[in-house]
Amino acid sequence: MADEKKNTASPMEDDLGGLDDDTEETLKITTQEKDVLEIPKKVGMMSVLITTMVEGDKEEKEIPLPNVKTAIMKKVISYMTYHVDNPPEEIEKPLKSANMADVVSQWDADFVDVSQEMLFELILAANYMDIKPLLDLTCAKVASMIKGKTPEQIRKTFNIQNDFTPEEEAAVRAENKWAEES
Repeated sequence: MADEKKNTASPMEDDLGGLDDDTEETLKITTQEKDVLEIPKKVGMMSVLITTMVEGDKEEKEIPLPNVKTAIMKKVISYMTYHVDNPPEEIEKPLKSANMADVVSQWDADFVDVSQEMLFELILAANYMDIKPLLDLTCAKVASMIKGKTPEQIRKTFNIQNDFTPEEEAAVRAENKWAEES
């Protein structure tokens, strides 16, 4: 009988051991500031750069991303985490509205409702990490900030210095009058 108990205990131990098999594989991302952020491998694989690095060295679990600041990486991770099992819709071009909530999901519209500095950092990170849906989203946000505005309003929005003299600007406007008519 003691042997029977041993035999019945053994499969239970195997079942308990199986719980460990369900643990998700993770990657460690090292940011510009040398902070280490741990993310599920499935989430990280949304980045073509990370996928290439992982597939290039199957044993590598630490991914250095020296061009991405920690705060920006955390924001990128939140985007990838949300969209890993919920792929974003393709963004219709040209934008039908300057209101991002009319163009993308409310979650995405809220995601890009950030300062200009963070928005441009997100564009750089999405481009560097090769995350096309995030790059499309952030660029669409910039396009929405430009949509329907005059050159003067755009300069003011993005703090761009006008390097034309009034005479040069008048000449350029005259040459491109067709563009302002549409």
